[in-house]
Amino acid sequence: MPTYILAKRVITNANYKTQTEKDEMQFKFDAFLLNNRVTQDEYNELTQILLDKQFVQ
Repeated sequence: MPTYILAKRVITNANYKTQTEKDEMQFKFDAFLLNNRVTQDEYNELTQILLDKQFVQ
């Protein structure tokens, strides 16, 4: 399965409790982009989805 689809599924299903958890996921997106595992458009979309994701209590 393509990296983009898996990453999007992980973000959608995840419950982030801290900014550190979100930062770690963003770091993975950066690595995916640098290694051509996702396109720039896919990277931008994943980043926006992550930014919009609310923290859980």
